[in-house]
Amino acid sequence: MVLCPPFVFLKELSFFKKGSLVFFKLGAQNCFWEKFGAYTGEISLPMLRDLGCEYVIVGHSERRKYFGETNEIVNKKLKAIIDAKLTAILCVGETQEQRNNGETEKVLKEQIIKAIKNISCSKFHVSNVCIAYEPVWAIGTNNPCDHEEAQKMGLLIRKIISEIYSRPVSQKFRLIYGGSVKGDNAAGYIKEAGLNGLLVGGASLDPKEFLGTIKSIE
Repeated sequence: MVLCPPFVFLKELSFFKKGSLVFFKLGAQNCFWEKFGAYTGEISLPMLRDLGCEYVIVGHSERRKYFGETNEIVNKKLKAIIDAKLTAILCVGETQEQRNNGETEKVLKEQIIKAIKNISCSKFHVSNVCIAYEPVWAIGTNNPCDHEEAQKMGLLIRKIISEIYSRPVSQKFRLIYGGSVKGDNAAGYIKEAGLNGLLVGGASLDPKEFLGTIKSIE
């Protein structure tokens, strides 16, 4: 289990983690790609590592929508995360409009190709990158992607990775789902859709709902 809280809680959780009987790893919701420099308001990967982070989310749809993060920016962050020897949780997914227009495959392909541009096969490793399929139309809408569709999207993403690198590489990396995940639908993404995990958003803010989600996939 990886917890990705707001930055202000990372230090506290890092201390808690050391004496906790609950096993979890720490992750960050964002990062900046430069190690040093005058970048007011940003947080660097060395800072995150010092706080005990092992994972960093990159390319989340809200970062793309509200902060104008392009595929090129995602690529810079992804390279920096890998170079810092942390694990990137790379988010990809289409909007409702793109889905309605039949552009899902095109969008996912473009996001993935541009995100991993100039990242060698040896660096695209299971310990370096995890891909999260998070359809934008399903986030916070109580309209999650059904398990069969999630499975199809998972196969599509693995096909794209296979075309870029190789089939063995496409079968090894971890693929997870995010988008209105709750206790009553979580297990299906693992057992029916064959995915490797979940990116839980809004449900993680409710302790009872979050605990139910965890228990449902144990």
